[in-house]
Amino acid sequence: MRAEDLTERANGRVVRLGRVPHEGVAFIPDPLPPDVLWDSQTVSLLSTADRALGRLAGVGQTLPNPHLLIGSFKRREAVLSSRIEGTQASMDDLLLFEAAPTMQPRVPDVREVWNYVRALEHGLDRQKNLPMSKRLMREMHGILLEGVRGQEHTPGEFRRSQNWIGPPGCSLADATFVPPPPSEMCEAIDALEAYLHEPSTLPPLVRLAVIHYQFEAIHPFLDGNGRIGRLMITLLLCMEGILPGPLLYLSAYFERRRSEYYAGLLNVSCDGQWTEWITFFLRGVAEEAMDGVDRATRLLDLRERYREAFHSARSPALLLKLIDELFGAPAMTAARAAEVLRVTPSTAQRNIDKLVRSGILRETTGRKRYRVFLADEIIRVLSEQRLPAPPA
Repeated sequence: MRAEDLTERANGRVVRLGRVPHEGVAFIPDPLPPDVLWDSQTVSLLSTADRALGRLAGVGQTLPNPHLLIGSFKRREAVLSSRIEGTQASMDDLLLFEAAPTMQPRVPDVREVWNYVRALEHGLDRQKNLPMSKRLMREMHGILLEGVRGQEHTPGEFRRSQNWIGPPGCSLADATFVPPPPSEMCEAIDALEAYLHEPSTLPPLVRLAVIHYQFEAIHPFLDGNGRIGRLMITLLLCMEGILPGPLLYLSAYFERRRSEYYAGLLNVSCDGQWTEWITFFLRGVAEEAMDGVDRATRLLDLRERYREAFHSARSPALLLKLIDELFGAPAMTAARAAEVLRVTPSTAQRNIDKLVRSGILRETTGRKRYRVFLADEIIRVLSEQRLPAPPA
């Protein structure tokens, strides 16, 4: 990163690192809030995003069980957010690992994806008595890097050394972006925390867009910043009452438009392109909210089809309960079924066998003991790449 990369509209300033020019410079973003210049496109997109989010909230409020679908949506987000950071684990890999953690995972980095689920669940649980704060960021970060790649980068602690962003193996002087040095970083993250708790005149989604930029520009951790920043979007939507539950995730949008995502963040820093960044962010909210509505509707339709088939056959209520469990986490073992249904393992296995014969579950291990069953149709709805049109 070079000082000459910044224009007069830059959203911050640079400080020189070291005593000689070749050691490079670091960027310190201006405090929030920014001056946002509204144009007709941004206003229109804000309306579209709000409308789409309202439809998604409506789906969430009509769920027969508050936890139905949310578990599956969280796992989809974990897979996609981790994929941005280079992991190769699929939804199947994650579900198999969760169902049988003592088995050798098919993909080594699946534990990183599992940690993302755990960090998100921790944040959702902590929101009951702890607002978004530096403390919560550190707690989630500690879970995210526990026992995985990056665990040497002080999990759960803000950095005490300089970091930078760029191609693998690049030096600090050749980096694409260099966030604030540690002392200035501490001041910037303090200011961001204060902003999180202040009243704002910005529309909630615009405020969320500028918060996400600010966190990424500060880059307070040595590793895992992108994942924590994306976690914060979902948590703030819930904490501020914009959504009734964690149903919206932007990682799929950021992953599809990865180069545009990174360029948008960098252009705010170097050239103050707030309107372009906010427009990009709002378009993502609109697209992913409608995608969430579409997937939720299809999953609920699938659930009704399954339940109707077993209702017609006068199947016991236990089987219907087991079907519902699959929509939260579409993997099953006899041990989990016994726990959920509060029955003996043999009774649990008989219910699983009925779902296998009906084509709802498929055994994946090929073993006689400690078998894992996946619900392929549910996983297909969650995993397929689709792009619904935003609402008119």
